[in-house]
Amino acid sequence: MYTPLLSKFHALPSRATKISLVLISIFLFLAGVFLLPSMTQAASLKGFEALQVSAPKQGFTMEPGSTQEVLLTFKNIGEKTWVNKGSSYISVYTYDPKYRVSDFKADNWIDYTQATVLKESSVGVGGVGSINLTLHAPKTEGTYKETFQLAAEDTAWVPGGLFTLTINVKSSGTPTATIQEPAVSSSLSDGEASPVTDGLSAMILLRSARSITAKAGETIAYKVGVKNTGTAIWSTREVVTSEYSIASVDTQHASWVSSTELVSNTTGTVKPGGLDFLAFTFNAPSTKGVHTVRYQMAVNDTVVPDFYIDIPVEVTSGAPAIIDKPVTVDETLIESDRVIDEPILRIGLLTIDEETDWVTEISCDTTWKLKDSEGGLLGTMKKDEVVRAFYKNQRYYFNRGRGIEETYKFLRFIPDSKDAICTIENFDRRETRGAAYAFNQFRDTLELQYIPYKDEVWVINELPIEEYLYGLGETSNYSHAEFKKTLITIARTYALYHWERNTKHKGYFTMNAYADDQVYFGYGYEVVHPLIKEAVEQTRGITVNYDGHTAITPYFSRSDGRTRSWSEVWGGSVAWLIGKPAPCDASKGYALWGHGVGLGATEALCMANNGSKWEDILHYFYTGVELTKRW
Repeated sequence: MYTPLLSKFHALPSRATKISLVLISIFLFLAGVFLLPSMTQAASLKGFEALQVSAPKQGFTMEPGSTQEVLLTFKNIGEKTWVNKGSSYISVYTYDPKYRVSDFKADNWIDYTQATVLKESSVGVGGVGSINLTLHAPKTEGTYKETFQLAAEDTAWVPGGLFTLTINVKSSGTPTATIQEPAVSSSLSDGEASPVTDGLSAMILLRSARSITAKAGETIAYKVGVKNTGTAIWSTREVVTSEYSIASVDTQHASWVSSTELVSNTTGTVKPGGLDFLAFTFNAPSTKGVHTVRYQMAVNDTVVPDFYIDIPVEVTSGAPAIIDKPVTVDETLIESDRVIDEPILRIGLLTIDEETDWVTEISCDTTWKLKDSEGGLLGTMKKDEVVRAFYKNQRYYFNRGRGIEETYKFLRFIPDSKDAICTIENFDRRETRGAAYAFNQFRDTLELQYIPYKDEVWVINELPIEEYLYGLGETSNYSHAEFKKTLITIARTYALYHWERNTKHKGYFTMNAYADDQVYFGYGYEVVHPLIKEAVEQTRGITVNYDGHTAITPYFSRSDGRTRSWSEVWGGSVAWLIGKPAPCDASKGYALWGHGVGLGATEALCMANNGSKWEDILHYFYTGVELTKRW
């Protein structure tokens, strides 16, 4: 998939890369999954793959300041022998975020982020290896979740090797420095109940599909029927990402409650023996091949032990189709030697659903107008005055302080001042998605519109392309200035390319604000990361062009020492996208993360840190292009 996702940057476990990767504050797909025993296994990564056999019981207790060793075991289900020293040795790193400093760092850890190595000197394919992990509890009491990841040093994160420990730090007057007995964990087939633990047990009886075939990034609606086979009454039921995160592709959809919670059901209760139906939506993985998407179920705020919702997904294609889409604007506007007016983009921000109780509440920090889709005036609003609106039965309903009114035409919220900021008052990422910031403020016009082909109601942000880039969430304040300018120029080009075609979302909006296009957080992100705005202003209007037309400019996270040509990955031929050496990546022994076509971000960052200018970086990765100021 060619979509530029620096929000999904990933790193191999080479300690020399940690600082630079943390500074650019990005995420990427984990790699590697395993399927149910009755199904074909997914391919390992670089010959490495693990299946967790045992772990400490979740919620075990430690005295504040005490030290304790816990045992975890993993089966080697890859193709390579595991070793505890030498090339590609197996060790444990802190994770989520990776390379963090753990509250439970013990004196015998290798460093602050690398906890321990495999106990056995070698574990052959099919064998079981042990991890003796020493933990030193903090002095502050509370419940902690500590996530770690198995790694083959400088080669790969081991698929299936990510695990989370839930630890209660609590004074009890009794020392607890004992090794915890392992609890066996295994996958279940449909109709097989998980063991009863603390009254919780579940069984999948029904599912909307046994397996899925989809295009890369395609939205998938899914439903499971789960039976309560335990003794506890279920109150709150949630589908969440796996505690052990075996599902290692980023499947997050805009409808999710948070980055770790897909859906929550609080309607009624489910008694022992009862059946509950859970419907949720996720995105298919972005790479071609067979994957297993894995989720778990949380009941009454507790994850049901040893119970997984595993969904086999075969992705049939990962190639970008947009290169074949026709231009929809006046052809003369796309010639790079023409100066044009700054494009106005339409960005799909948010679906109006359970997260906002199926309504939207909008205000602006200046006087503003409520209009219908044909420009008809529906109301003149004061600064900070809120309009509550929703769509139902082919009508738009709104309340501007005079009771419920309605129209058949979609609604536009238009500030009177050019630099006004409008707020979606009933949307706060801190409350519904566990984010650090609300990120619910946006420049210029907002719109509420039902999208028939999606059967969804969206809030759309309409604003100039440069103001869109101010709030771009694909990088942060902390990356090198030349790297930021490089990235912003690519992002501007990407946005212009889609504006010229306006076909990706069937013309309802240019792009959405999520990772399958480009991550966009709006005005709030702009305030938190002001240096992004500086990079925008320093490159204002400049795009990447080839032979007089806007170029398609894919980019990815990291290479294995070289980039790939378009034809090598997707077939066909794109003249400016040919393979290039990536010496920085090669010197660090990186493996490839991403499609490999176009600009490799770690190499570009290295070039910037070594003194290369943003123009030179772009010319290196995109052969024979021109950088042209279009507006």
